[in-house]
Amino acid sequence: MAIGGDAAGLVVAGDDNIILNPEFDDGLDSWAGNGCKIELHDALDDGKVLPASGKYFVAATGRTDTWNGVQQDVTARMQRKLLYEATATVRLHAPAGGGGAAVAPCEVRATLGLQTTDGRQQYLGVGKVQVSDKEWVQLQGKILLNSTPAKASIYIEGPPAGVDVLLDSLVVKHAQRAPPAPAPDFEKLEYGANIIQNSNLDDGLNGWFPLGPCTLSVHDGAPRVLPPMARESLMERDEEPLNGKHIHVTNRTQPWMGPAQIVTDRLTLYATYQASAWVRVGAQAAGAPQNINVAVAVDSQWINGGQVLARDERWYEVGGAFRVEATPASRVMVYVQGPDAGVDLMVAGLQVFPVDRKARVKHLRRLTDKVRKRDVVLKVTTGGAGERDDPAGGGVEVRVLQVSNSFPLGSCIMRTNMDNEDFVDFFTKNFNWAVFGNELKWYWTEPQRGQVSYSDADDLLRLCSDHGLCVRGHCIFWEVDGAVQQWVKTLPADELSAAVKSRLTGLLTRYKGKFRHYDVNNEMLHGSFYQDKLGEGIRAAMFRTAAELDPDALLFVNDYNVESMCDVRATPEAYIQQIVGLQEQGAPVGGVGLQGHVSSPAGPVIRSVLDRLAVLGLPVWFTEVDVSSANEHVRADDLEVVLREAYAHPAVEGVVLWGFWELFMSRDDAQLVDAEGQVNEAGRRLLQLKREWLTHAHGRADDSGEFRFRGHHGEYHVEVTTPTGKISQTFTVDKDDAPLVLNIKV
Repeated sequence: MAIGGDAAGLVVAGDDNIILNPEFDDGLDSWAGNGCKIELHDALDDGKVLPASGKYFVAATGRTDTWNGVQQDVTARMQRKLLYEATATVRLHAPAGGGGAAVAPCEVRATLGLQTTDGRQQYLGVGKVQVSDKEWVQLQGKILLNSTPAKASIYIEGPPAGVDVLLDSLVVKHAQRAPPAPAPDFEKLEYGANIIQNSNLDDGLNGWFPLGPCTLSVHDGAPRVLPPMARESLMERDEEPLNGKHIHVTNRTQPWMGPAQIVTDRLTLYATYQASAWVRVGAQAAGAPQNINVAVAVDSQWINGGQVLARDERWYEVGGAFRVEATPASRVMVYVQGPDAGVDLMVAGLQVFPVDRKARVKHLRRLTDKVRKRDVVLKVTTGGAGERDDPAGGGVEVRVLQVSNSFPLGSCIMRTNMDNEDFVDFFTKNFNWAVFGNELKWYWTEPQRGQVSYSDADDLLRLCSDHGLCVRGHCIFWEVDGAVQQWVKTLPADELSAAVKSRLTGLLTRYKGKFRHYDVNNEMLHGSFYQDKLGEGIRAAMFRTAAELDPDALLFVNDYNVESMCDVRATPEAYIQQIVGLQEQGAPVGGVGLQGHVSSPAGPVIRSVLDRLAVLGLPVWFTEVDVSSANEHVRADDLEVVLREAYAHPAVEGVVLWGFWELFMSRDDAQLVDAEGQVNEAGRRLLQLKREWLTHAHGRADDSGEFRFRGHHGEYHVEVTTPTGKISQTFTVDKDDAPLVLNIKV
């Protein structure tokens, strides 16, 4: 499935490099320095630095800022809505007069600088790579223009001032679309089968070994039931209860020490595995919270299989999910680790099994029927004006068509996306809510003190308003230090307090009544900038002030990793504690935001988190959902897991995706629509779910003139045909436990 576009009819040779003089055979023709000088060389350092290819390379010298570098004007040589791939060969070099000192490795970036036809300046990141002065390195990336710019230049930038940047060659050409990989073959996969040998320890420690010089022994006294998340996944299997045995790990001199197994030959690539176990720490912890983690080592790569924070000596459930997508070179090891050195670790009933997602879909459909549908009775009567209404009786044909589902389903959009009509078309046809990627954030609206601009947010808000989309306000503040602009960081406490108040007043006064939600202070589980600077009460004060300025907006907390059980800073319990603490300080917290940047999601893990958060009695939203896999079929399955779990849970009141178009998402391999408008398998799965969540019914009324059906909440169109005439009307099925009775007179 492809989405319109004027690029479709353009013929572009895949091997045509749009860069002129790409290897400097014509000297510096077509090249320039961006805020610095450029020099042509065939060698440097007495022949120690030679061209990687060709005869020459160029050096950007005299750099006084990170954005200085080599550039070339590519205006009119790039076509909008075509995907280009860029490859640059780069290296660092010490500046002349620098005494020959080595240059520390750092990041080099390729950037496309654009000036739009209405005078706006935009910068698109093309690619980045870590570079040193020891060897040439390839920098690779992709480019997509949403509009035809008045001016476009590509340049190489990034290293600190004073460091020379060398460029050997640059190629930018139309990207050839590779055929998608086939769906993984899980035909022989035994879902629910534990790949951990001797998990119940019936055969002592056979199959287990200590990771590091710690000591393993088997003892009684562990729980005899499966942990709840595992039990939820394995409910269709007749699993044996646990026998109460556990591994006791002593003599731990490092946090990573614990029981381990090699599972290389038992693992299936691309399958999603759920991990679950009972864990406990010894008395040596002395009440200090201990992180316990199921870890998966794929050669040198570490994968998180689930984490829990043990605050005392009780048994805790640890659970999570993981997936391996690359063939391991040597081994895959599962192990349990985490507590401080010297603290004993106990592990019981470790389960690692492939999740049967199709079997769970049946279960979720049953839950969805209870949560997202309502019984409807259409009572068809006859009679003229002023006459008694009589049941229409038999012979009445009823056709019901659901026009739209009222469940909020949204997506992220950025100002640059507005210039691509294909993006806008998909966005406005398939979503009823929106959130802005950056354009409402403080660092965007006021990058320099006093230089405030809401023009990008205004443009986006106008687009959403024109198409009837509700909008979330993301975000008023961002608590993570790295997301705070430099001028804010340098303010003394009194000026920072005034700036915070000015930000609140300026934003919420300007947009009063325009944003249905606000993420007040983003990611408070992971950052504490404003709290550290202004005291513990500042967070609740932000909520109170926001509520005073825009009373109709629902005010959210918003954070990541909570839904995945993979981050001890962001457990459901920690989130609940934070929210209750804010409420006790008078903060009108109106909603719970789960960002939903998930990897290898397992339904029971997500459901467990939602169940725990539901005790707050607040609406839960997934606010920034994206899933990532190089295989688009696996990506589609991941997306379906998250959407179905959300839609089937009564506490969830909306889902917003963190984008859908390639190159305009925060994660690689997360797109639902490829750069040139091709809807991939993940996008098709979204559309399939949207169709599934619409109810259509057709049949005849009974002898009493009644036609009954159970339908998803939303807007409907009904057409009633009788022997004497036809009538049609629209109606709404709202959420309610009682049947909706609708009288239709013909």
